[in-house]
Amino acid sequence: ADFQKALKGLVVMSEDLESLGHSLVEGAVPKVWEAYSFLSMKPLPSWLNDVKARVTFMRRWINGGKPATFWMSGLYFPQGFLTGTMQNYARKHHIPIDRITFTFDFAHSMNEPLEHPEDGCHVSGLWLEGARWVLSAQRLDWSHPKQLFTPMPVVTFLPMPEEMAERRDTGVLYACPTYKVVSRAGALSTTGRSTNFVQMIDVPSGPFSTSVWTKAGVAIFLSLPD
Repeated sequence: ADFQKALKGLVVMSEDLESLGHSLVEGAVPKVWEAYSFLSMKPLPSWLNDVKARVTFMRRWINGGKPATFWMSGLYFPQGFLTGTMQNYARKHHIPIDRITFTFDFAHSMNEPLEHPEDGCHVSGLWLEGARWVLSAQRLDWSHPKQLFTPMPVVTFLPMPEEMAERRDTGVLYACPTYKVVSRAGALSTTGRSTNFVQMIDVPSGPFSTSVWTKAGVAIFLSLPD
């Protein structure tokens, strides 16, 4: 409203309003909106669609109760959500939270489960860069030519005591860093971690050494640029 008034000469065209106008013309998210927004690298049209999708997800959660699968890409602070998941497990099983870690299971199809797990949570909305996920083999493999990002199946974040997690026979695992956006960069938060970093996810490496994926820069993202 203020920007429209400024265009008509009814109010002074401030620096913020001028910046807002340039952003709208260029199809970029205005800086004054970014200050209160979730982290995103999308252009304005895709960003607006993302906002609508997030609102829809939250309304369904509020009105319909706990979903079977959580769209992690739609969470403003996914790190806090995962901490809450671990706290729920700790309270339920009367285990100190500092003795609990996450283990990970991967769906055998791209369909979302219809029921939530007894412990932990199902998570969707993850994208892999630098490699692809082989559903039939349940492991990483090289990406197909000209395929920069590939979708991940639903991942189950399963909390369990560290000693139990160490006894799981899951083969060679690559500790895959997970970020909100593809820039991989972020500001240092009060937790001592980047605001862009979410969680390390242990992904089966298959016949490859984990150093192969480390050198390839393989990572998981919650949001793509467009």
